[in-house]
Amino acid sequence: MSRTIAFIGLGIMGLPMAKNLQAAGFSVVGCNRSPERAEQLAEAGGRAAGSIAEAVQGADVIITMVPDSPDVREVLTADDGVLAHAEPGAYWIDASTIRPDVAGELADQAREAGLHPLDAPVSGGEQGAIDAALSIMVGGEQADFDAVGDVLGAVGKTVVRVGPSGSGQTVKAANQLIVAGNIQMLAEAVVFLEAYGVDTDSALEVLGGGLAGSKVLDQKGRKMLDRSFDPGFRLELHHKDMGIVTAAAREAGVVIPLAGAVAQLVAATVRQGDGGLDHSGLFKLVEQLSGTGDPTRG
Repeated sequence: MSRTIAFIGLGIMGLPMAKNLQAAGFSVVGCNRSPERAEQLAEAGGRAAGSIAEAVQGADVIITMVPDSPDVREVLTADDGVLAHAEPGAYWIDASTIRPDVAGELADQAREAGLHPLDAPVSGGEQGAIDAALSIMVGGEQADFDAVGDVLGAVGKTVVRVGPSGSGQTVKAANQLIVAGNIQMLAEAVVFLEAYGVDTDSALEVLGGGLAGSKVLDQKGRKMLDRSFDPGFRLELHHKDMGIVTAAAREAGVVIPLAGAVAQLVAATVRQGDGGLDHSGLFKLVEQLSGTGDPTRG
């Protein structure tokens, strides 16, 4: 029989992930603060739940995909939350991006309640979620990871257990550091190229074929050239993530100076009111600092 999956948090990433799970043959019950998102899942063959308690009732697997550490804590520990209503023995997969220490703490609480916890943050953006091609870094017990391999495989292309509980979030923090640094350098490169009047389409094509090539260049270069920053991953969320990685580095006693600089640039962009833009919107700040931006555009 097909397993039932409760999916809590149907945002930019969560809804396409839930739809892919439904398409893969699982029975998916969705719950979201904005009910219309759950209704979109229902239109794709799933079922909409009016509360977390309703969503997790009878679920074999529970997936949470919410914005930040306090949100995950609330979903898990509230009176109508996961711990109070999930079936003993269910697998809880947190696909959110949160602090590694919080992930470890909540995993302990979940185990005490009889659940099998895995922190499994994802990378790949909205398109990766739509294409079921996400990279998923998983922390938790090997047996639990093995037990939900089919679930994770239905939404991800690269799925790797990276260690015990909290490890997935640690690797995701490193991922967000690398992505933010790449976006910042790509933005600077585009502003530099435009200042010299070169054919930027051709320039990015040839750069993408060499050592400078990256998924960031492939996915974000065109958005910068077009000044089109509809969110695939919002700057305000990357701002949160940079806070996670810089705090975790300080706690570990390691020095990441470029991360600090990029974190401040992300923060400045958000503070200027651009937190709702795609994280490629860092380009706007580079233009502004260079005095080359058109205030009437994007």
